[in-house]
Amino acid sequence: MGGRTIAGIVLVVIGVVALAYQGVTYTTQKKVIDLGPIQATKEEHHTIPLPPIVGIVSLVGGIALLATGKRGN
Repeated sequence: MGGRTIAGIVLVVIGVVALAYQGVTYTTQKKVIDLGPIQATKEEHHTIPLPPIVGIVSLVGGIALLATGKRGN
């Protein structure tokens, strides 16, 4: 497998995931109260949205790399 083929596969996978999930969600814990032995935390959920165009461009770019990689062999 050449570098183009691996890069093409990675781009196709990223494109499919970006189109399927349309964002990345992660959770952080924030300390609300800290009074000696008493502590309280709060979980905060954050989302980084991925526009569908990112998935489409990645998918098309990956397919193009795979197609040119096959042609070059």
